[in-house]
Amino acid sequence: MSEYKVLQRLAQPRRTLVQFTPLTGRTHQLRIHSLAMGHPILGCDLYGSEQSEQKAERLLLHASDVYFEHPSRGEPFHGQCPCPF
Repeated sequence: MSEYKVLQRLAQPRRTLVQFTPLTGRTHQLRIHSLAMGHPILGCDLYGSEQSEQKAERLLLHASDVYFEHPSRGEPFHGQCPCPF
């Protein structure tokens, strides 16, 4: 399971901002784990409920930090982008 931290609880509509730390890069890992906890990611068309899909116009999943080794230089890379929502 992914590690997660609740960052903020919001109202109108009720929702929670969560920071996930995936343990692997498996496709849909965060979507499935969020659903398994009973809280699908808003806007998720694959694993969301009708209610969660209607609360957002798009999938509200954003990678704020990405780390990897540059393929040609072999240097560590850290990309960072603040969450837009």
